[in-house]
Amino acid sequence: MKQLVHGGDWMGYRERFGRDALDFSANVSPLGLPEGVAQAIRDVLPLADRYPDPLCRTLRAALSRAEGVPQEHILCGNGAADLIFRLVWAVKPHKALVTAPTFAEYASALDTVGCEVKRFFLDETKDFAPTDALVDAVDESIDMVFLCQPNNPTGQLASPKLVKKLLRRCKECHTILAVDECFLDFLPDADGWTAKPLLESGNLVILKAFTKLYGMAGVRLGYCLCGDEALLEKMQTAGQPWGVSSLAQAAGVAALKETAYVDEVRALIARQRPVLTASLRALGLRVIDGKANYLLFRAPADLNKRLRPLGTQVRSCANYPGLGPEWYRTAVRTAPENARLLELMKEVLR
Repeated sequence: MKQLVHGGDWMGYRERFGRDALDFSANVSPLGLPEGVAQAIRDVLPLADRYPDPLCRTLRAALSRAEGVPQEHILCGNGAADLIFRLVWAVKPHKALVTAPTFAEYASALDTVGCEVKRFFLDETKDFAPTDALVDAVDESIDMVFLCQPNNPTGQLASPKLVKKLLRRCKECHTILAVDECFLDFLPDADGWTAKPLLESGNLVILKAFTKLYGMAGVRLGYCLCGDEALLEKMQTAGQPWGVSSLAQAAGVAALKETAYVDEVRALIARQRPVLTASLRALGLRVIDGKANYLLFRAPADLNKRLRPLGTQVRSCANYPGLGPEWYRTAVRTAPENARLLELMKEVLR
């Protein structure tokens, strides 16, 4: 079976070293699964013999209240990746534009329908920040554009003004714009960056997930927002009808009530990201000033090879177009965990 190259391969590490790693390769909440979410999963177990609601009605109603978006404009899926594939399968674009570097699943999904993938390479000398040149790269030959906001793995954000210009250009070219906001809610000022005010345009799809913010990667739950109900119906029928389990639906409803947990996660990341950034730079490494719960940095190409036997790992970015084996991404975790990573990095970089 083909090996998938992503962060968070805890099983691969366990098979290799016989133990679990202090894992910085996956960008999930360092506080773990909220107890309220765990309890909701336990409470719904007696209903596990029933088929889940294929329309996710209770969850969509809760999301509608939380997001301020009509329930009819929400579609739930088995993680954001499921919705990326559903979107591509529903539209079947002939040519699409993605930035480079960015999340690999956009291109993977596009490949399944034989779509030509055009990459817009972000400028390393500008710390991979998106610019108006991205807007200029959209023409009438492009059927779909993916924008990761903030971008994975750079942590860079496109300004609301740039997103608005990009959406306007996409509308002129009859192009669908998919904005991936899966990491946006880690920002304390996320409301000022979201593309939700632009949903009425109809050609905008916003991708979101419970995975990262609530530490629910193993539960698999994501959703998308879109003002085009016909497109959402096509996405719904592009995959299996029971894509979201009853356990995941209950977990999502419970997670939306965890406002104190979200505040704590946001505060932790806001405190620890600048500390980790400065500490990595003190080791002589180049670090990109990202705004997310992870950092992109440059180090010797064999860094992970040195770290993994010592009990930790970061995410190699060697398979990202636009980067290379000397680029790595690390999650921002708790102060003691970050300190341990830095201690081990200092040891292997001597």
